[in-house]
Amino acid sequence: MNRTFGDRLILVLVIGAAFVWMMPMLWVLSLSLRPNEELVRSTAGILPWPKTLEHFATLLRVSLTPRWLLNSVIVAFGMTALTLLLSSLAGYAFARIDFPGRRAVFLLVMAGLMIPEQAILVPLHAMLADWEMHNTYFSLIAPRLAGPMGVFLMTQFFKAVPRELEEAAELDNASRLKIFWSVMLPLSRPALTTLGIFTFLFAWNDFLWPVVTATQPEMYTLSVGLGSLQGNFAMSEGLGFLMASAVFASAPMVILYVVFQRYIVQGITLTSGK
Repeated sequence: MNRTFGDRLILVLVIGAAFVWMMPMLWVLSLSLRPNEELVRSTAGILPWPKTLEHFATLLRVSLTPRWLLNSVIVAFGMTALTLLLSSLAGYAFARIDFPGRRAVFLLVMAGLMIPEQAILVPLHAMLADWEMHNTYFSLIAPRLAGPMGVFLMTQFFKAVPRELEEAAELDNASRLKIFWSVMLPLSRPALTTLGIFTFLFAWNDFLWPVVTATQPEMYTLSVGLGSLQGNFAMSEGLGFLMASAVFASAPMVILYVVFQRYIVQGITLTSGK
């Protein structure tokens, strides 16, 4: 009886905390669906009435918003795919291949976690300027591929995989590459999904580096492009336009998390060894 009451109490508290966490998002969505004339009078309330989609239509109609959306999709998917490839290869090497200096190299890679992003902006900018690579997809994607966290995540996962699986494949004369591709990579799907989601989320919301390397409006990502609209145009269009921009930029990430939340929990659990 006490256990049932405790479980129900925890459930109520969790639901209450989730509702409090969702209130700002619901409020932003509500404001994006209400006419500016109504917002001038009051911004209170969650249920939008009367409703309008004019703010979203304006967002898609003006400037280069469709192009910015395409740029964000290309950058996010490209960065995610290449990060998964490089991190899984490096993680497998650190976890399973006994090469000279492995521990020193791994510690050097992990040391990258201690270097703040702002410390390397100037060298990166200068290097890409010398190569004349600014305002390209390469400059938006390549500097973000050296992610120590992805290497660490995949290394910890591969260490948890029983060696007997590799030994069985070796008895069948499988090469190291085939073992990685046919045995280890399928087993690492939860960790890859987790890393992929977080990488995609980071790439989609990234603002600091894109605003440095993308100086032409045609190469803006969605976050940079929408940020450039938060000036006189946004002031003239009103609060509803600002809220529509926030909804437009965050909706893909919310959908992504809702669809793949099971894999996030499963991947974190497996990589922690519990």
